[in-house]
Amino acid sequence: MFVEPITRSLNGHTLTLRCAEEEDAEMLLCYLKITCGETPWLVRGPEEVTMTVEEEKAFIRGQNESPVNLMLLAFVDGEHAGNASLMGFSMARYRHRAQLGVALYQKFTGRGVGTALLKELIAIARQKGLEQLELEVAAHNTGAVALYRKLGFEVCGTLPRNMKYPDGSYEDVLYMAKPLGEESAE
Repeated sequence: MFVEPITRSLNGHTLTLRCAEEEDAEMLLCYLKITCGETPWLVRGPEEVTMTVEEEKAFIRGQNESPVNLMLLAFVDGEHAGNASLMGFSMARYRHRAQLGVALYQKFTGRGVGTALLKELIAIARQKGLEQLELEVAAHNTGAVALYRKLGFEVCGTLPRNMKYPDGSYEDVLYMAKPLGEESAE
């Protein structure tokens, strides 16, 4: 799905949100490797980012052409800060829902970028007629859990031992959902 670029003021900075372009492929692969290495909360480590630039370009094309998926890149004063995405479903019984994912470079966390990015995704989801957003978050990622709660997501389940780290320890994952009906508007 493609949306026009969005520009907002954010704490004295310019926040620009836009869909990825094929020219972003190399930058996005670098972003994946860095963000996956900055935090244990993402589902893979940096060594698992093995896509080629051509594969990433094909992925970007697919996202932009998809009727149900959206990937938005966030830039603060022109510097890439992170991404968020909606992943919709094609099956009729699931079409009212979408999964949400977000990751920022650590230096951009706690600065309002994630909140602004997610609010825009929620608004776009509503415009597209979606009725519910869902996500998975590491249970110990308290900052992310607090952000999602602030935006109206509620915990609806826990999957214990969802991730296993190289040291043998485990991380539970919380399933969170947000209905998008009129009564849930921010």
